[in-house]
Amino acid sequence: MSDQFTLAVAKGRILNESLPLLAAAGIRPSEDPQKSRRLILETNVPGVRLMVIRSADVPTFVQFGAADLGIVGKDVLMEHDGEDLYEMLDLGIARCRLMVAEPSTLAATDDPAQWRRLRIATKYVHTTRRHFAAKGIQTEVIKLYGSMELAPLAGLADRIVDLVDTGNTLRANGLVEVEKITDISARLIANRAALKMRHQAVQELVNKLAAAVASAAGPGE
Repeated sequence: MSDQFTLAVAKGRILNESLPLLAAAGIRPSEDPQKSRRLILETNVPGVRLMVIRSADVPTFVQFGAADLGIVGKDVLMEHDGEDLYEMLDLGIARCRLMVAEPSTLAATDDPAQWRRLRIATKYVHTTRRHFAAKGIQTEVIKLYGSMELAPLAGLADRIVDLVDTGNTLRANGLVEVEKITDISARLIANRAALKMRHQAVQELVNKLAAAVASAAGPGE
């Protein structure tokens, strides 16, 4: 790749699942991101470096040009809703779903078709409001940063909106999924200026990652 650029990758599960795809695209960090304390890592490709940061910060770094590309969950992009970002590729990793959940005791007699006003705890405030506004349902949204399952147990809210993978945490706390908002996976995003100034390098990486995603998916996927 002839042009220098920085790729911001969200810490945690997305980083873990991104590394094999990046390796398949010919990009390997010079140090193990899981062990290194460095937040910016050089790679085996001259001029290409990785920036390992909090998931919520990836769109901001890309939007303002501190990183040219980013790998982050669709849930974060929906909540960020920023300009100057282009979603280039669905990487098909870190899959989960954004769900509305409620206590199983409430779900036994609840009918989502009859919802008119809800009190919801979530860290996805903007996404939640947009989703229910589009359905004509009034919501009182309470922002939490974690331990969402506690909200119904403590009487803070009747329902929650949160990411669900296996559903084990919900079940352990007496909650059940009642409505899916959307499926979530990690996406490759680009800064608008980077697309113009480093188009060849960006497109080259997109093509290689697309091939790696297709290979990982296997026949018939």
